[in-house]
Amino acid sequence: MREEFVRTAEEVLADPRSVIVLADISAAAFEPAAARHPDRVVNVGIREQLMIGVAGGLALTGQRPIVHSYAPFLVERAYEQIKLDLGHQGVGAVLVGIGASYDRAASGRTHLGPADVALVDTLDGWTVHVPGHPDEVRPLLRAAVCGAGSAYLRLSTRSNATAYPEAGELRVVRDAGAGAPLLVAVGPTLDAALEAVADRPVTVAYTHRPRPFDTAGLRALAGAEVILVEPYLAGTSTRVVSEALADRPHRLLALGVGRADLRRYGGPEDHDRWHGLDAAGLRRSVDAFLGPTA
Repeated sequence: MREEFVRTAEEVLADPRSVIVLADISAAAFEPAAARHPDRVVNVGIREQLMIGVAGGLALTGQRPIVHSYAPFLVERAYEQIKLDLGHQGVGAVLVGIGASYDRAASGRTHLGPADVALVDTLDGWTVHVPGHPDEVRPLLRAAVCGAGSAYLRLSTRSNATAYPEAGELRVVRDAGAGAPLLVAVGPTLDAALEAVADRPVTVAYTHRPRPFDTAGLRALAGAEVILVEPYLAGTSTRVVSEALADRPHRLLALGVGRADLRRYGGPEDHDRWHGLDAAGLRRSVDAFLGPTA
């Protein structure tokens, strides 16, 4: 996904409004683009708050900034600047984060970012894209840059086997019929979710755009039980789902990255297992929620 982002961002620079703002991360990958467009590839060094401030200033002049770093540096470290220099000023930018929740777990807690989408969700009017396949990155980035508001594109080293580059409305990947429990898988959680419920009558729907959430699609698909699987902080979309279904009885199971600080390194697969986001862990949670199979 990161490589696809770099390629697409270089294409987007053909639009004179676009500018890439970096804080050292991926600077080497953008060296060819910087040689061609030295005034529109800006590296501020290891100063993430300044990176967002520069993007806000550029946006005030009519530019369309693409701002890039690891998720915890981009969103958590510079949250106040995102809130003030973009949101309060009423200007937009496209933030592109890498590392997801724990792609770089071997680098320790500084590189873990499971709270990024929850933080962005505290701000008004943001679009959030969580692609589940590299082939989804290009159309999502191009659409975001061509837009006018603020967007967060969350990239990962994890990938589903199949790309669904269409719009972010809920897409039914497995239909178990009317009244069946509904499982909504966000981004790269889809394959594990499908494996987890392979022998259960559960409808599985996919989205790579959790904000704005497709509430109309949710209402059309949801029965009495809804299972939400997100690759970031568990419960991030609980509010949205609960509000969308407030007028009908339902039960909701929200699965994602736990809030406990595990204080462990390991790799992404280890963290999937520790947080119950691998197929076996999801299956245990689904069985406990829906009850044993007949």
